[in-house]
Amino acid sequence: MNELIFILAVVIYLCSTVLIYKFFGKIGIYAFVAFATILANIQVSKSIMLFGLTTTAGNVLYAATFLSTDILSENHGKKAAQKAVFLGIVINVLWLIGTQLTLLFKPSATDTMHASMKVLFGVIPRITIASLIGYIVSQSLDVILYHLIWKKTGNNNKKLWLRNNAATMISQLVDTLLFVTIAFVNTVPTSIFLQILGTTYLFKVIVGLCDTPFIYLARKIKVLDKEDLKPCQEEKMK
Repeated sequence: MNELIFILAVVIYLCSTVLIYKFFGKIGIYAFVAFATILANIQVSKSIMLFGLTTTAGNVLYAATFLSTDILSENHGKKAAQKAVFLGIVINVLWLIGTQLTLLFKPSATDTMHASMKVLFGVIPRITIASLIGYIVSQSLDVILYHLIWKKTGNNNKKLWLRNNAATMISQLVDTLLFVTIAFVNTVPTSIFLQILGTTYLFKVIVGLCDTPFIYLARKIKVLDKEDLKPCQEEKMK
């Protein structure tokens, strides 16, 4: 069942990213990034088996955030993509503060949830800090690499797969090394740590390859807002 759920998750998250973009534009992508970074940080605390390998449950959703920033880079430029990265950072910091404040409240005598929250939110600081470091470095690198490749290849639809996949694969490798090391080193046996390291990157690569047709689709349905149209109008007036 895990393999079927994995495939279903890939379809749902990648399709949702494009559909949210189609109906809500950049604002929808920003909202999706905020949602994905929070839920992925919860999911990643759960270890699962996929195709006989140990990995974490947050790989698919987190990998979808790279599609989000690539859509913004492709259709709206570097500043829009960087804005999504900064939003993800702020949301994660607030999430970290919020979870720890929740644990500080003394539960009532009739409460039944504090013990469960303590188990879940107790690992959040290490997970969130690891995620933040990996997110800041990898997503910033993704945006930079995307636009470097864009400058070399030009705004060429035929080379879209190259800038999308090359930027994503390299940045996700950096993210995986940083996140898995900070989050899991000395907390699990070395063999499991190495397996999580390898499988985390493997499944992110799979999702990254799967998102290629979705970036082409997003380019076709480019959603412009007033902020995007203003420079075009100013150019026409000149």
